[in-house]
Amino acid sequence: MEIHTPATVDYAALDRLGDRIAELSAHLEAATARLLDLIREFDERGGWNAGFKSCAEWLSWRVGLDPGAARERVRVARALANLPRLAQALARGELSYAKVRALTRVATPETEARLLAIGRAGTAWHVEQIVRSWRRVDRLGETRETALRHARRALRVYQDDDGMVVIRGRLAPEAGALLLQALTAARETLYRQRRQTFVGDLTDEIPPLEQQDPSFEQQQADALTLVAESALHHGIDPGTPGERHRVVVHVDAAVLADPDSPGQSVLEDGARVSAETSQRLACDASRVVMLHDQTRHVVEVAARARTIPPAMRRALQHRDRSCRFPGCFVRFGQGHHIRHWAHGGPTILSNLALLCRRHHRAVHEEGYQCERLPNGELQFRRPNGWILPEVPPLPTVPDAPVELLRALNEAEGLRLHAHTATPSWQGERLDVAYAMDVLHPLAVIPHSMTFDSSRGDFNPSQGETTTD
Repeated sequence: MEIHTPATVDYAALDRLGDRIAELSAHLEAATARLLDLIREFDERGGWNAGFKSCAEWLSWRVGLDPGAARERVRVARALANLPRLAQALARGELSYAKVRALTRVATPETEARLLAIGRAGTAWHVEQIVRSWRRVDRLGETRETALRHARRALRVYQDDDGMVVIRGRLAPEAGALLLQALTAARETLYRQRRQTFVGDLTDEIPPLEQQDPSFEQQQADALTLVAESALHHGIDPGTPGERHRVVVHVDAAVLADPDSPGQSVLEDGARVSAETSQRLACDASRVVMLHDQTRHVVEVAARARTIPPAMRRALQHRDRSCRFPGCFVRFGQGHHIRHWAHGGPTILSNLALLCRRHHRAVHEEGYQCERLPNGELQFRRPNGWILPEVPPLPTVPDAPVELLRALNEAEGLRLHAHTATPSWQGERLDVAYAMDVLHPLAVIPHSMTFDSSRGDFNPSQGETTTD
């Protein structure tokens, strides 16, 4: 490769150009800090919860960020709430967003000061190398802790002198969570049945002993018995995925057509659900039509039918590609009848739209509206009737945005220049292993390098001894 150099080079002019680039970059970093403050406040106040699943999804729609970049902005904004030194360095233009983004992956309030020193001393590449090694040390520590927890798992079951069976154990966190969920489900099943058995029997002010609820510990014991009986009854078989995910709803046709109509809308276990929930579930599900007489006895049962045939579902997936709700990118979803079939809406492609589970619920149960316009485009409205555009309007940009940015930063008391974010690195080779020994709390720290928190830097000291 041949490099052509001009005969005359105005190095002073190039230096001034480079200084302008560096100064403007510092202004942008300071503005980014304010942007992250706004994102954090917007996230905490739930401003994104207007049909969007997360603040990142809203940012992707409203600002035009890539979904991955939007998630990173939200993550960094949340992290900086507990890392004031890093947040201040970014607000002053002393650290780039790239450095802060990397440092917030590993920084804690205890390690923030030493990591800030690395950010000021090194380039973005140095910071990435340090963070990568830091995370490796963290993973090793987590792996050791996980292995230790796994080795400590135990369950002891023995019979006491009075014949009662005593259980003592230690479970891994995920196993404990599974057990707690099973106990909760079994306890609710047991005592819902118990309350239904004795409902209406309130003749005495103090109910008899058999009607009084046991203590929580006694309920837990009964729940564990039910879990064991259920496991043995089903042969320790979790069941097929299709059966595990099947939800049966009994709903009257009148309720499907009009949520305000009287009638039942209940789950298989008798728990009531809203008519809107029934409509959402009926949008794209198997249905069995049963005819009852005046005494509610079943006199005829039709064959099970799919709301949307498989061929039409494939065509719907091919046409819509992903959820059609503005700003959503979930590829797989449910078929939504724009005009519900219970209201006479046909099961044809023009009356269908692909919606993910979250936004299907939003349309049916949270007041959002979906309609197809005469030109064939879909239009969504918020619960207050405002149109939710597919692409939001662009904000107004002033004629001189750079000058405005400088003025805003100066109004905040910032005096940024070409060397505000210049690192103190002098070109020496980065020794990552030594840096981890000095920086990471889990490493052995040499006394020859001590951290001065007041200066945010490392000072050499005498001695060869080491300490944890």
